[in-house]
Amino acid sequence: MDQKLITNLKENYQIIFNNVSLLEQAFTHSSYVNEHRNLHLSDNERLEFLGDAVLELLVSRFLFQTYPNVTEGKLTKLRAAIVREDSLSQFAKECQFDQAIRLGKGEENSGGRKRPSLLCDLFESFLGALYLDQGLEVVEQFLKQVIYPKVLAGAFSHEMDHKTRLQEILQKAGDVLIDYRLIKEEGPAHDRLFSTEVYCDQVLIGTGSGRSKKLAEQAAAADALSHIEE
Repeated sequence: MDQKLITNLKENYQIIFNNVSLLEQAFTHSSYVNEHRNLHLSDNERLEFLGDAVLELLVSRFLFQTYPNVTEGKLTKLRAAIVREDSLSQFAKECQFDQAIRLGKGEENSGGRKRPSLLCDLFESFLGALYLDQGLEVVEQFLKQVIYPKVLAGAFSHEMDHKTRLQEILQKAGDVLIDYRLIKEEGPAHDRLFSTEVYCDQVLIGTGSGRSKKLAEQAAAADALSHIEE
């Protein structure tokens, strides 16, 4: 097993596999298995299948809890942006998983280590292996380090920029005053929940809440849009 990978997981993500063979399988591409049939290895495709389902469940739960006022359609769109191939391949590279995948010579020589589809599958395979080894909540802790901070920082905000959309709609007929007002903060400092109202020319048009002031404002704008676009 790649010792650099084991050290990386331990030092950067506090993950130590109980069953190292699961980790080994997650990082074994079918091309490597085909070139080493005498070793009777298993590739990562079945783990990828499982990891895909685990990822979708946890990301769905995170978005459902983080954006309580966002509609089903917009949550679906945001989830799709997070779990799509180019996003997951980037997460895999940031975790240095691309350096540890075992590839056949042909796949290696054709640039497989940099191929987005392969790295996306690798990331999902790792999640599947981690789920089998340690359960759903440990996978959740990993996602809290790797994916969720990027969502909260606005890396996918182009999928959720409700404030801009609201402004465009309201100002079509001329200038109006759009005002976001923080009305409540609750919860401990590390887990605050902010509640916001949005007004158009002093008329309340939407409310929302979120884990940051920016998220609360986006949620309020999404609520206002849901009424306007009905």
